[in-house]
Amino acid sequence: MFQALPKTITFEEFLNWKPDGGCYELHDRVIVEMQPVGDHEETNGFLSKKLNVEFERLSLPYIIPKQALVKIPDKDSGYSPDVIVINQQNLSSEPMWKKSSTVTQAASVPLVIKVVSTNWKDDYAHKLVDYETFGVPEYWIVDYLALGGRRYIGNPKQPTISIYYLVDDEYQVNQFRGGERIISPTFPELNLTAEQIFLAGRMEN
Repeated sequence: MFQALPKTITFEEFLNWKPDGGCYELHDRVIVEMQPVGDHEETNGFLSKKLNVEFERLSLPYIIPKQALVKIPDKDSGYSPDVIVINQQNLSSEPMWKKSSTVTQAASVPLVIKVVSTNWKDDYAHKLVDYETFGVPEYWIVDYLALGGRRYIGNPKQPTISIYYLVDDEYQVNQFRGGERIISPTFPELNLTAEQIFLAGRMEN
């Protein structure tokens, strides 16, 4: 769930305004308060747990912060992904990280995951284009309630994981449903099916 607040500000003003504890984004100078529900949070937690196992197994310098912002180039927009994988080795080059947990370089962000809620149009349209422009190598849209439009997830609509990955600076997409094993270009050995993710791990074998 999300709620737009009636105020337009620059990204710098947003950082100075943003209170501790809440989850907020800036969409083209409009403050948006994110209000995730329980199932949404369970899915986030399950994905973070599974990815952290991969980091450890592969000895990768990656972390998943509780909250971090992605500043979109040349726009007064900043997004707080549901799951954001951060490359710690690049953080010394990030001018806004220490003070505001904000990344401005694609080299800092191997993977972004968005678990779809009622603002699905942002996830499939604005955010997808912005992450592509930013240069995020891989962007997952986890649509466990099949909320997305038919042009995005097919007809009839069904729960779908769309994995977008950069090829020559443009996103290509693979989609996964049911018992299909997802294929992540960033983590090719990740052993998860779409159904396991949709069930937030409660049916995990």
